[in-house]
Amino acid sequence: MVCLGNICRSPMAEGILRSKLPENFIVDSAGIADYHVNDKPDKRAIEICKEHNIDISHLKGRQFLPSDFDDFDLIYVMDHANFGDIIFKARKEADKRKVRMILSDVYENPKQQSIPDPYYGDENDFKKVFQQLDLACTSIAEKLLSAN
Repeated sequence: MVCLGNICRSPMAEGILRSKLPENFIVDSAGIADYHVNDKPDKRAIEICKEHNIDISHLKGRQFLPSDFDDFDLIYVMDHANFGDIIFKARKEADKRKVRMILSDVYENPKQQSIPDPYYGDENDFKKVFQQLDLACTSIAEKLLSAN
């Protein structure tokens, strides 16, 4: 799960997806930028997840690394800018094939596949983002579980 700073969308997505999968699945999150390395998620992200019995308070921000292409089978990004940034970091075609828009399994229209960054918004923006991420992660989990 990748977003810009790894303190709002991607840690929320990590927590939500982990809650829907067995422990043998490895779910992680990272940011494109290094603004928030080792920072906890935004308190609003922690709070909205807590309201849904998901604890992300222990997570720490980290920056996406090229080695993540080796460590993960799928890399879900939150918006088209994230997609472009991660594709740019790809070392080979196989890396690029791992990158997906997080809502691509839910909506065919590319305009509907981005999840807006709630960082400069309010609690309602975080609630909307949680709902979108929950929808996306439900679809991802169903797909992964049916493949295993």
